[in-house]
Amino acid sequence: MSDETPDPHVLAPGRAPTPFTADEIRSATQVGKTIRRVIDVPGEEPAYRVTRYVACDDTGATLEQSMLSPDGAPLADPELDRVTWAELQSHSSFPAEVTTIEPEHIVTPLGELDCLRYTVRDGSTERIFWFAHAFPGMPIKYLTRTDGQVVSTVTVLESRA
Repeated sequence: MSDETPDPHVLAPGRAPTPFTADEIRSATQVGKTIRRVIDVPGEEPAYRVTRYVACDDTGATLEQSMLSPDGAPLADPELDRVTWAELQSHSSFPAEVTTIEPEHIVTPLGELDCLRYTVRDGSTERIFWFAHAFPGMPIKYLTRTDGQVVSTVTVLESRA
């Protein structure tokens, strides 16, 4: 019998550790938390997505997500989705063999942040995620590059309780 406690950041064998555990995400999240981000795709107008936590409990949260035009007008009715904290953690669980994790200090609309940069490669596509230590949960920035060309970038513009 092993004395080792499993690492709560590693969700399964062959998976890279996640930047945050489900408990860390839950502890950093309360009703009203709102995250606004911009989605940039070359050749297209920027799109804006807002996620608001409308209910939180010990097992998960209800999220309200909206797409907005550049002037802030809703593009559709908000969508409600119930997720567990474990599901939110699992969004950052990537195959270890194609994932590199490195510390990086970056400048963002939220200020200068110490992050973990996850680079996930799949053939000619790489997805790069920056998870800020100060903001447990979703990445504060991520981009997708295919054949060396950036095809999309998502950046958190605001995160407030």
